Amino acid sequence: MVAVSLKPLLAAAAGQRPDRRPVWFMRQAGRSLPEYRALRADRGMLESCFDPAMVCEITLQPVRRHDTDGAILFSDIVVPLKAAGIDLDIVAGTGPVIATPVRTVADVEAVNRLDPDAVGAIGRAVSLLRAELDPTPTALIGFAGAPFTLASYLIEGGPSRHYAHTKAMMYGNPELWHALMARLVDITVTFLRVQLEAGAQAIQLFDSWAGMLSRRDYETFVAPHSTRVFAEVADFDVPRIHFGVGTGELLVPMAQVGADVVGVDWRVPLDEAARRIGPDKALQGNLDPTVLFAGDDVIAEHVARVIADADRAVAAGARGHIFNLGHGVLPDTDPDAITRTVELVHSA
Repeated sequence: MVAVSLKPLLAAAAGQRPDRRPVWFMRQAGRSLPEYRALRADRGMLESCFDPAMVCEITLQPVRRHDTDGAILFSDIVVPLKAAGIDLDIVAGTGPVIATPVRTVADVEAVNRLDPDAVGAIGRAVSLLRAELDPTPTALIGFAGAPFTLASYLIEGGPSRHYAHTKAMMYGNPELWHALMARLVDITVTFLRVQLEAGAQAIQLFDSWAGMLSRRDYETFVAPHSTRVFAEVADFDVPRIHFGVGTGELLVPMAQVGADVVGVDWRVPLDEAARRIGPDKALQGNLDPTVLFAGDDVIAEHVARVIADADRAVAAGARGHIFNLGHGVLPDTDPDAITRTVELVHSA
């Protein structure tokens, strides 16, 4: 295999050999950065997400500071729901809160399609970012929440520990469940296509809470809908990444819904993930975010371990490796620890 001129992240996702191991971090743009906190001091989260200039600046902050190979679009998974008319807010310290949870036939029928113009600001932000990033090695990653995770917020009314209302609809009224998921697929596809048409160079579908499900339930109630999301953006020749938390038992079906790259959290070593998934998928991950609090020597040890796991995975048939955390950057993380981690990955 010979070196190629693709940006490192895109090369690794395509099964080609990049000139350096690509690295980026989920939630790299956000509260761990003092420049982010200063910029957001008097601006609400949703307000910020619909301001193209602010989205551009926040997305670029970690790239400038850390030299990451991926720039993840600054947004939130509930942005397309807000744009589709759902009454919600993002509450500091809590997360998304839905004014009226979606639990009845009437509630589901009231979930509207997303007008692409309603997220035009996100498309404009992507265009601004491409102009900034095109001369650099950094690729722009668009994203959306997967239908299951969006449904869980809508049905529960916000974050949940047990997802009791969500599972009650799944088990007790599967027809209504699939009707809601179909509407959320439409919203998700529209949101992703706006980003792709504006120039996103990769996309990640976050199914953050899918790890709450058994494999059987995932395959029955979730996989068909995630498959349709990936299928309906397949006409764009970009890497498609899929990620969830606590999804070790779901890696096989999650890898089968149409992604090119499978994100793996810290609970499963990358070489074991490759064994479960099989060949021809690239892997992303999977440093435990808490390692970044443990000091330079420990960070170096764990980075080396993840890279060794990844190299074994590639030797066994995985298409490539994109270094990342096993979940997002924690808010109190020292930014210098993130920068040092990038340097370690690039020098490996």
